[in-house]
Amino acid sequence: MTSLTDHILNPLIIASVLLNLLFLCRSRRAPRVSHSKPRSSVGEKALHTRDYFYVGGSYVPHGSSVVHHGQMYVEHLTPARVTRRFPVLFIHGNGMTGTSWLNTPDGRPGWSDYFLNEGYEVYIVDQPARGRSAWQPEVDGATSTFTTRTIESRFTATKEHGLWPQATLHTQWPGSGSRGDPIFDAFYRSVVPGLTSAVEMSELMKVAGSALLDKIGPAVVVTHSQSGYLGWILGDARPNLVKGIVALEPNGPPFRNAIFMRNPARVFGLTDIPLTFNPPVLATSDLRPFAVFEGENYTSLQQSFPPRRLVHLAQIPVLLVTSEAGYHAVYEDFTVQFLQEAGVNVTHIRLESVGIRGNGHMFFMELNSDQIAAEIVEPWIRRSLDGTG
Repeated sequence: MTSLTDHILNPLIIASVLLNLLFLCRSRRAPRVSHSKPRSSVGEKALHTRDYFYVGGSYVPHGSSVVHHGQMYVEHLTPARVTRRFPVLFIHGNGMTGTSWLNTPDGRPGWSDYFLNEGYEVYIVDQPARGRSAWQPEVDGATSTFTTRTIESRFTATKEHGLWPQATLHTQWPGSGSRGDPIFDAFYRSVVPGLTSAVEMSELMKVAGSALLDKIGPAVVVTHSQSGYLGWILGDARPNLVKGIVALEPNGPPFRNAIFMRNPARVFGLTDIPLTFNPPVLATSDLRPFAVFEGENYTSLQQSFPPRRLVHLAQIPVLLVTSEAGYHAVYEDFTVQFLQEAGVNVTHIRLESVGIRGNGHMFFMELNSDQIAAEIVEPWIRRSLDGTG
């Protein structure tokens, strides 16, 4: 016999089951975007979830079997509340891995936490054949690494070495910047070997980075130093999926190295592999680079007139940021000139011109790193891509 209690409990049980199923379904969806701006939390750790995956690469012969080669490690960080339309994809520079975006050498939260606190999903990679993206012996090419002297003289203690005029203005690195200082030692422990060949690195990243963008959808790409040319390559390969490029002192200047070496480089102006120009570039000689400036430590080259247009990159807004005391301060204007003449919509900000003084090449992890994110980079992303701020 069915009691009155049974008639009451059964609907309650059914309702409970339905609510649990609804919760499970909602938890499997992509994070919902809220349009309210979160509280800005400069210098605070962000509440987030974390997962990782690999993209790109292929099986290649290795002895009597095969190995996987060219894959790229991707770390995905999702804030408690996603409020921004596009995620930020961080690509580290030479000698570094994705950990350079997580913390500063003196233990403060890095730019990943800043952008998470501002409501952005964050993706952080280790370039192929670097860090957690395996380098395969007898498959991948030669590697090289930075010595302590290179790090000190170019990045962390430039005032002491004075290899370029602006180096003496460097004041924002935490600690002395020299071997034996605990902050320097912590930073140097993070330095890893990377592929020597820019062509090999470019080709691997074009495949893996394109696969990543295909997977995650439109994103803002943030590059630093050596990865600058990777940003141009990904923007060219996937112009519909790169919504903006933030280039922090990108690899340059066009066509030839400067300051430390003066050898030919970046035969396509900004890169070592072809980009999409109009008229098309069928051979590197088509760009016909000529000298526009002869300096003591470098020669600036640009493509001949009329300049060819970078038709894919011209669709993408670019923010290029230069420090006051880094070696890019010497020649960055010529990288900007190349972009502008090729039709790219680039905003160039020299930090000292907006009152941010004393930074070197690694400014995204220096003492005032959050100030640069909060006053320069994140507002540009909001204005240019979200249409707010």
